[in-house]
Amino acid sequence: MIRALSAAATGLEAQSAIIERSSNDVANVNTDAYKRGRIEFKDLMYETIKEPGAQLGASSQTPVGVQRGMGVKVGGAHKIFEQGPAKMTNNQLDLMIEGQGLFPVQMPNGEVAYTRTGAFHRDSAGKMVLTNGARLLPEITIPANALGLGISAAGEVKAALPAGQEAVIGQLQLVTFINEEGLSAAGEGIFKATPASGAPLQGVPGENGLGIITQGALEGSNVNVANSMVELISTQRAYEMNTKVMSVADQMMGATTNIK
Repeated sequence: MIRALSAAATGLEAQSAIIERSSNDVANVNTDAYKRGRIEFKDLMYETIKEPGAQLGASSQTPVGVQRGMGVKVGGAHKIFEQGPAKMTNNQLDLMIEGQGLFPVQMPNGEVAYTRTGAFHRDSAGKMVLTNGARLLPEITIPANALGLGISAAGEVKAALPAGQEAVIGQLQLVTFINEEGLSAAGEGIFKATPASGAPLQGVPGENGLGIITQGALEGSNVNVANSMVELISTQRAYEMNTKVMSVADQMMGATTNIK
């Protein structure tokens, strides 16, 4: 009975992990470029009472063994980098990546990070930055007298100047990773490279498998509310079943203790 209680307890912890992840996903259903999470579970170690194939007498073997499981644990948690829906804004500094890739940015502390969020703004120096102060890399400075900004699918940035002039002021770069699921989420749509993600591979939008740039649009969250609600209901039922197992095991232990 003690084993049943501990196994059910691990089940409660596992279902709680799903609830926490789902609640975070649903909370970010309207967050630009948010990537929903995924949790993978693994069963715990087994106590082997009898090895499969154990010898039975001189000439026969048991076809199956006897093993007792000890429950479940969270084996991994990561983001799913599936494309989110497009949200048209018609803001010339809003950029959406269609396909693979992330924008490289420099955080206020100087650290280089990566993001799918493309809601850029112009700071006091004319540079393109995010609301958290992260600066787009390579830096692009918009002239103070620019009348408009045009960004091509390949990431070429042109500024419309007075007297009908036009000047190329920069070239956007995108970064991809061998294992995007290995990136570490830092909040505010920012991701950081890890040994699991591999080194960043930088290139021009539209080349070598990288996505293209759409100006005047933002990528929406890839959370599916309907699927999240179905998962929440299923998780709730699983949680209830684990509590029921604990209750039954406790009752059986009580009955055993009261035997006279």
